[in-house]
Order: sequence, then structure tokens, then C-alpha cells
Amino acid sequence: MIKFSTTKLTSKGQVVIPEDIRERLGLNPGTQFIVMEQDDAIIFKIISPPAKSELTKLLKNARKQARQAGLKSSDIDKAVKKVRAKR
Repeated sequence: MIKFSTTKLTSKGQVVIPEDIRERLGLNPGTQFIVMEQDDAIIFKIISPPAKSELTKLLKNARKQARQAGLKSSDIDKAVKKVRAKR
């Protein structure tokens, strides 16, 4: 079942998300969204941080690929220093 409410755009381009929707979705100040448009619709998608297990999995995969490419920790350190020096 789709639930809806109405709201207005302020002169500063802000939109208030109705309280009942904020509570239902557990939205708090600082919650971040991706904002998309499709035809005459605006879609707000909550940006959720990845779970720790997902980050661990990504890190494990990145280390595996780095080993397969023949990279060492010292190579990473050199690349970071090079990029920082360009700033």
C-alpha cells in the first residue's frame, strides 16, 4: 500500500518530509539521500552506509587483486605520496 502526504517547496528550495513518513522510515537530521528525477517525479533514495561485513569483503577482494597484479604495500604508499604531492 502506498502512503502519501503533501508538502511544499520553500523559497530556499527545501522540502519538509512529513513527520509520519520520517518516523516510519527512521529518518533523522543528517540522513543523506540521492535525489533523482524521472519525468515529473522526484525520488529520494536513502544513502545507507554499507555493513561492516560488506566492507571486509571488499577489502579482502581488493587485497587479492593487488597480490595478483604484483603490487606491494610500498607501491601503495608511493602512489599515495605522489597524489598528495600534486595538491
